[in-house]
Amino acid sequence: MSNAPQNTFLVCHGAWGGGWSWKKMHPLMQAAGHRLLTPTYTGLGERTHLANPAIDLESHIQYILNVIDYEDLGDIVLLGHSYGGMVATGVADLARGKIAQLIYLDAFVPRDGQSLFDLNEPGRAPMRQAAGSGDGWRAPPNPTPSPWPTRRSSSPSWRPSPSCRLASARCCCCATSCAGRPATPPSCSGRPSRR
Repeated sequence: MSNAPQNTFLVCHGAWGGGWSWKKMHPLMQAAGHRLLTPTYTGLGERTHLANPAIDLESHIQYILNVIDYEDLGDIVLLGHSYGGMVATGVADLARGKIAQLIYLDAFVPRDGQSLFDLNEPGRAPMRQAAGSGDGWRAPPNPTPSPWPTRRSSSPSWRPSPSCRLASARCCCCATSCAGRPATPPSCSGRPSRR
């Protein structure tokens, strides 16, 4: 019997998360026979000391592409969560031959040329205000949650949004949005366009 994993999952995490935020999933996925990779983008989490104004979505896309290359990954399940949907879309566009499945988990699913601000119009002003009150180029992160609950409750304060369900596809060209409508692929002919 082979010890090779059934599937290799590569996670593109959200804007204020990191590989560490998926640590509880590692033993579960391993027990199910899967390999789970959860790299943290440059400038975030344990890599926050590398943050600078030049790091952007393109940087995060390139970082995940480098993980795919240096880990010699192929036939992977690429999972984009929240802002990670932006990253996963760009990665899927540039490495579609290495991706067996693309999953958006409560994620942003951009069309060609769309920015995160285009998809989160109500968040524009608060983000710009937060960035302006700090160093002018980044919004302060949400507080890191404690690994130990401060109180037990039978009614958790966080629940998944009933209007947004997991949407998966074989490649970026077949992706569906959370509403189930077809999403325009992010430039299936090459590098994502910059606007």
